[in-house]
Order: sequence, then structure tokens, then C-alpha cells
Amino acid sequence: MFSQTMYELGTKKSTIRTIFEYGRKRAAEVGEDNIYDYSLGNPNVPAPAYIKQAIFDILNEEEPCAVHGYTIAPGLVSVREKLADSVNRRFQTNFAAKNFFITGGAAGAITITFKALSEAGDEFITFAPFFPEYKCFVEAAGAKLVVVPPQPADFQIDFTEFEKRISAETKAVIVNSPNNPSGAVYSEKTIKKLTDIMKKKEKEYGHPIFLISDEPYREIAYDNIKVPYLPHYYADTIVCYSYSKSFSLPGERIGYIIVPDEAASFEKIYGAIAGAARVLTHVNAPSLFQRVIARCCDMPSDISTYRQNGTLLYNGLIAAGFKCIKPQGAFYLFPEALEADDYAFCKKAQKFDLLLVPGTDFGCPGHFRASYCIKTSTIEKSLPVFKKLAESYGIGKRS
Repeated sequence: MFSQTMYELGTKKSTIRTIFEYGRKRAAEVGEDNIYDYSLGNPNVPAPAYIKQAIFDILNEEEPCAVHGYTIAPGLVSVREKLADSVNRRFQTNFAAKNFFITGGAAGAITITFKALSEAGDEFITFAPFFPEYKCFVEAAGAKLVVVPPQPADFQIDFTEFEKRISAETKAVIVNSPNNPSGAVYSEKTIKKLTDIMKKKEKEYGHPIFLISDEPYREIAYDNIKVPYLPHYYADTIVCYSYSKSFSLPGERIGYIIVPDEAASFEKIYGAIAGAARVLTHVNAPSLFQRVIARCCDMPSDISTYRQNGTLLYNGLIAAGFKCIKPQGAFYLFPEALEADDYAFCKKAQKFDLLLVPGTDFGCPGHFRASYCIKTSTIEKSLPVFKKLAESYGIGKRS
């Protein structure tokens, strides 16, 4: 009568969404200022003024039927040319419009890419902690997600475990850096070792193994930390990018895929991406926002609030007795839970009106995610509450 798999995906909400919805109900009971909702990675920094100005200018200057009409499926050629010029200046690459496919955000980019690459029996590898939706996206494409266990000391890659899992069935490896949920950035040393192994395995197995760079947080990196640009290190890289976080536009759904000329069978891969977009009902990315990003792609992102919030929360949790690596990018902290069962810990935190997400959902039990893209005043007010939570476990409690 219907697909049981689709029914389960539609009726069993993600843990993050469930916690967020609980928070909305709880806020109605005790007041918004008394809820400390760290559940959702929804940017709290308003979109920059230049985005608003670009929208006004486009609406005032350009022909309405063009602004709101269909574009070709890969996106306007003029937009892709502008994006290619911008990326080339920033990263010393040689891309052209033909290398870009404009999508509905990073989710659209990665789902299209997974679908384009997948054949029966294929496996995609990712590294815990990882974005939970990878699993359903990969499985919906008819492939299998293989997870490399985390390396909690620094959340770089456990290469011993990676080499155990890469096989002749591996079609692609998914990298998310800066990382959701750990806030870690994969170092150049990590990327070089990863790509060296992948090059060796490509030769051993006699077929390409693609590296999918899922990078919606690329612009959000702190303390002058370098985020390696993966096409420089590995020819068979496919880049999936989004403006949701860098420009605070998650609801507008705009991003892109880059397939470099150097990638194996470039024309066929790009054609497969177009085909996957077609069957996934991608007609075209939003026409207005294609034009917006073309006008704004060289503008800077303001990450000062996220830097301030991350430092404030990190220092407060360390002072309260939590263990956590310092965030290098994105807008998440991923501390150790105060008991082995991270679900039980997050349930107990709810009694303090602290809404946290269990690390198990990200493939990393014993941790929790706190999304600090919220009001700085909320973080300040929550720090004594985190201290009380720690004291309930006997940590830092005065005798």
C-alpha cells in the first residue's frame, strides 16, 4: 500500500527536531528566557545587510519574469561564471561555469551527488562524529554508509580504522570540515594522509574513489585556522557547498556542487549529477537567490558572534568541570557527557531546561552536542545552570 521505509522516515522525527519541538512547548510553559535551547543549528546572526540590498536591487533592476522564472537546471550561466571567478581567486583554482551545478543548499548538493555516484553494492565511508542525515541520504541512493569510529582526543581521523573499512566496494569518502558536531577542522596533515591512502586504494582496486567535501561551514573557522581546500590534494574530489551558514540563509536553500575537470570521467559525472537532480525533482535552484549569491559571493562573512559564543560556552563548561575540545570552526561544542549513557544525560539536562543532543545520534556515544548559534545572553544565563547540572553528578560541588 505504501513504502514502510518512507513512512518511518516521515513519522519518526530526528532526535534534534524532537528536542527542538519539546523546547517550543516548554518555552510556552516557563517563558522563552528560561529555556536554554542548544538543539538546532539554525544561524542566529541576521543575514548581512548586503544580502538585503542585493535583493532590493535585483527586484528593482531586473525583469520580474526572469527573476522569478525558471532557469536551466544547472543554474544561470552568468551566476556559475561569477562563482567560478570567485572560487578561483580565493583558492587558486581553474574552474569554469561548466564545473558548477547550483543546488538547493548543501542537503541538495550531497543528496544529488550520492545519487549520481551510487550503483548497486556501493559503499560510502564517513567519519564519526558525522551529520546524521548522511545515513538516510546514502541509503535512499541505494548504497550503504560505512562509519569509521571517532578519535575523541582531537576528532581527527583514526586511520587504522579507516584502512580496515575501505574496500573495493567503496565509491566515495565523505568529509565534513569544519565539522558538525565536533567543531574540529581536519588539518592539512590529516587531509594529506587521507588522500594518500585513497590514491593508493584507487590503484589497488582499479577504479576511482571519490572524495566528497561537504563544506557548509567553510567560512566559519577561528583563530586563523586554515581549512584545506580538498581539490588541491585529490583529483577525484567533488565539492558540496552551501550559503546557509556563511550568509545566514538556511531557509532560502542555495548552494552548489563543483566537479573539477581533473575528476575521473568529468563529463559523465557531471551528466550523472544532472540526471540525479532530475529524478530528485530538482527543476532549478531558487532563481532570485542564484542572482543574490552572484552579487554577494565575494563579500565577507561575519563570524564574530559565533567566535564570542564559542569561547564563552567553552570556557564556562570547562570551568564547570566538563571535558571538551576547543572549537576550531562551525558553531557547535561536543563535550563528553557526565555519564556513559548520553541519552540519559541529555534527559537529565532537560530537567534543568538545558536542551542538548546526544552524541550517539552523531555516531559518537558518551558525548553531547551544544549548538551555540543562539543569543549570547542565553549562553551567559545558562552557565550557572550547567554548573548545577555538573554538581548534580558530584562534579565541582562544594563539600
